[in-house]
Amino acid sequence: MQPDGHAQAFHPSMDGRLSFDARPILVYWEMTQACDLACKHCRAEAIPQCHPLELGTEESRLLLKELRAFGDPPPHLVMTGGDALQRADLLELIRYALSLGLPVSVAPSATNRLSDAMLQEFKELGVQSISLSLDGSNAQSHDTFRGVPGCFAGTIRAAQAARAVGLSLQINTLVTADTLSDLPSIYELLQGLEIARWSLFFLIGVGRGKGLRPITAPQAEGLFHWLYERTKEASFAIKTTEAMHFRRVACQRMKLEGLTPEQIRRTPTGRGFGIRDGNGIMFISHIGQVYPSGFLPLTAGNVRSASPVEIYRHSELFQSLRDPDRYRGKCGHCEFNRICGGSRARAYAATGDPLESDPLCVYQPRKKVLV
Repeated sequence: MQPDGHAQAFHPSMDGRLSFDARPILVYWEMTQACDLACKHCRAEAIPQCHPLELGTEESRLLLKELRAFGDPPPHLVMTGGDALQRADLLELIRYALSLGLPVSVAPSATNRLSDAMLQEFKELGVQSISLSLDGSNAQSHDTFRGVPGCFAGTIRAAQAARAVGLSLQINTLVTADTLSDLPSIYELLQGLEIARWSLFFLIGVGRGKGLRPITAPQAEGLFHWLYERTKEASFAIKTTEAMHFRRVACQRMKLEGLTPEQIRRTPTGRGFGIRDGNGIMFISHIGQVYPSGFLPLTAGNVRSASPVEIYRHSELFQSLRDPDRYRGKCGHCEFNRICGGSRARAYAATGDPLESDPLCVYQPRKKVLV
C-alpha cells in the first residue's frame, strides 16, 4: 500500500536525488507467520500456527511507540503477515497505533476470519485501507495459486463488503509467467470492484516463490507500456511493486506527451519516485528482524535489541541502498536511477549483491543526468 498523502514526505538533497534518509514512507510489519492459506508464492512461507518467538503484545506496543519516534509525518504502518487476523490482539494493537498517531492499513488474508463484522470494526477504528490479493480472473486460476478452494469467491465477497462499509481497498496481483496472460481479464474484473489502487507484485525468487517462473525483461517492458495506457483510463491508481522501472517508462511516455518535470512529479506515478527497498521502505518480521523490504532477506538488526529508527537511519545496509551512486552495473550509471533504482531485492536474488543491477530491465542507460 502506498497512501498518496504520505508519498510527498521525501526531501530533495542538494544534488536533486529523492531522499528518505530521515524516515520511511511505509513500514510493513509482519505481525505473524500464521495463515490458513497455502499460497504458492508466499514470501513469508506461512505456517498454520503462530511462531513461538513472534513479538508478544507488550513487545508489539513498544515497537509501535518506537515507530512513532520517527517524527512527523509518521510512517504509514501496514499490518500484514501471514494473516494479521491470526493475532488475537490485532484490534488492540490497531487502537494503540492509531492513538499514537500512526496511520494504519491492514493486509488480511481472505478467509472466514475476515467477516463483515471485522471489516466494519476496521472502519470504525479508523483503519485507512485494506489490501486483498487477486492472482486470477476466475476461481480456477486464483484458487490454484492460493491453495484453498473457495478463496476467489471469498476475496470478491470481502472486496465488496469492504467497499460497502467505506474502507479504501487495494488489490494486489502477482506477476509471473503463469499470470501474465490473465492480467487484462483481472483488470476488467477490477473495474467493477470500486478499488482505490491496483498493485502488481513482480515475482522475486524468495520463500515459496522460488518455485515459480518470472516473466522476461522484454515481457516486463511490454507490460509497462500496457499498464501506462491503463493509467489513463482506469478509475483507480496503478502501481508496481519490485518493478521500479515502470517509473522510467511512465516518465519517458509523459515527457513525449509534453508534461513538464513538475507535472510528472504530481502524477500518481511521480509521487512514488525514489521509493524502493530500504529507501522509504522498511519491513519488520514476526520475530522483530528488520529488513529493507519483505523481498530482500538481508537483516540490519532486530527491534528487540535496537531502535528501528536507528536501524533505518544508520545501518550500513539501509544507507547503501539509499545511495544510487553505490549501485553497480548499468543501474549505477543509469540516468533514471534517482527515480527508479531498480529492485534491490531482485538484484540480490539474482546475484547475491543488493547493489547490483536489476536483471528485469531492458533499458540501456545513456549518460548520467538528474531527472
